[in-house]
Amino acid sequence: MDNETRRRQIRNTLLAASQPITAATLSHQLNVSRQTIVGDVALLRAKGEAIIPTARGYQYETTAAATMAVVVRHFPDDTTSELNLIVDAGGVVDNVEIEHPLYGLLKGELHIATRAEVLTFDRKRKELGGHLLSELTDGVHTHQISAPNSPTLATIKTALRTAGYLYE
Repeated sequence: MDNETRRRQIRNTLLAASQPITAATLSHQLNVSRQTIVGDVALLRAKGEAIIPTARGYQYETTAAATMAVVVRHFPDDTTSELNLIVDAGGVVDNVEIEHPLYGLLKGELHIATRAEVLTFDRKRKELGGHLLSELTDGVHTHQISAPNSPTLATIKTALRTAGYLYE
């Protein structure tokens, strides 16, 4: 199979998927290395495909009815609680951003929508020995949150404020 045909198959597979698909799964399906899939996806993204990497695999970005940015502050041990609070209220944590004094804006794509995805994120962070971006800014960070409607976003903001996470 030539490169363009393989990339077209990756695109079509991701468009048809209802859940993220890992590079390992795609590599097995297409009989190529995982690194080939990673490179193909990078090229597809460079050509404007709205493919996003998540902790659970690749997926196409979906548009939400309502979005907001919130600035929050908490200790690393509160991360699971904060994320669960958002997804339990019906939101999706699209990303995390910090303002770094040297590099400027640093952003991590998350796309966490369920408690199971919160657990996956936390497990993977622990397995990899990873640090949170917010550890570089004394806990202060911004999340882009999406939801089906504005009242859901208002509920999330109130819950973050009540929990003491909202930085105001």
